[in-house]
Amino acid sequence: MQQRMTFWYLLGYSLSKAIARTFFRYRVFGAENIVEEGPVIFAPNHASFLDPPLAGIASKRGIHYLARKTLLDWPVLGPILPELNVIPVDQENADRSALMASIRVLRHGGALLVFPEGARTPDGKLQPAQPGIGLMVAKTGAPVIPIRIFGSYEAFPSGRTLPRLVPVTVVVGKPLRFSAEETAGRDSYQKISDRIMDAVAKLELR
Repeated sequence: MQQRMTFWYLLGYSLSKAIARTFFRYRVFGAENIVEEGPVIFAPNHASFLDPPLAGIASKRGIHYLARKTLLDWPVLGPILPELNVIPVDQENADRSALMASIRVLRHGGALLVFPEGARTPDGKLQPAQPGIGLMVAKTGAPVIPIRIFGSYEAFPSGRTLPRLVPVTVVVGKPLRFSAEETAGRDSYQKISDRIMDAVAKLELR
């Protein structure tokens, strides 16, 4: 599970990187901060449908992604999503299965991408963090890589049919690690999430 890269994942990874570099002048700063071995949570801001691949291609390892369960019903793409390491989430109900699958990924030394804000921003501004990512950190002790994606909202905001070809830059922050004291109890979940979101907000465009 740690480095799961199927044929479809490798194809999607290569195509995403080629498209990002060709059409969005994609750049990554702080790549030396990425944890390429062992459990880790990638925590980017969320402004666009483009964000999962834009954050994912900053790393060389296979990453697991949380995505709406309804995406699996899409023709052509839907059946392929499990091969892209997608963990489906039922947003209409409290989806314990998705949470447990995410925790298993981390406990087996894998990488997981989680948006601290939960949903995409409606206006391009950073939104408050939700407690979900804090819960995952508390249950697994996995380090967190804060990531800020600049330009994805301008390229492909919610409601737009086709993306604009504008520069996109990904800035990767230093890993955040939380002590046993910081992750104790349910009250810690939101505090952890807030600290992660604060680290994302402090990352600056270079």
